[in-house]
Amino acid sequence: MTAEDLAEGVRLVVALLRRTEALGADWGRPAGSLEWSCWETAEHLADDLFSYAAQLGPQTPPAATHVPFVWRREAPGKPANVIFAEREGGPEGMLQVLEACGALHVAMVRTASPQDRAFHVFGTTDPEGSAAMGLVELFAHAQDLALGLGLDWQAPAEICTRVLTRLFPEAPTDTDPWPTLLWATGRGDLPGRQRRTRWQWDSTPRP
Repeated sequence: MTAEDLAEGVRLVVALLRRTEALGADWGRPAGSLEWSCWETAEHLADDLFSYAAQLGPQTPPAATHVPFVWRREAPGKPANVIFAEREGGPEGMLQVLEACGALHVAMVRTASPQDRAFHVFGTTDPEGSAAMGLVELFAHAQDLALGLGLDWQAPAEICTRVLTRLFPEAPTDTDPWPTLLWATGRGDLPGRQRRTRWQWDSTPRP
């Protein structure tokens, strides 16, 4: 996985959400099967990208926890974020926040040393793994948002294949990559396999 892959993922998802029908939709509706609204899901996605960028930043990264930003929830059951978008800016303002956080993550992946490490509860990772994590967040939450906003969305097969190889080594390799990534993240079915109700990736560095 590369910074260019991550940049393409950010570009595709922002373009999806900048469609006229998306900007005019009700972002207060639930995002797919999530309990969060589309607005809250987009904020969470921006926060993920910011957080992954921040974890790559310290010269001596924390080995057992996240960089200690102040996280807060707006209400019980809502996502815990550092990043929030001004409601007055509407969907276009939200997309500027998302694009900016994506650019920060791309920049950190591009400039980090392969030896740099970033804590994550699914496995302390390297810059390549961080890029793959950002792409999972982008593509999976784009699916949630597309369902909530009434959009058609499909992530690119080539990038999905490499994300699956990097983060989900147990995933089947003889199925279409996009449905497989949806299955791996508990968002879809694959023939002959039980739908996942709990899931996680393995972001530890590969040999």
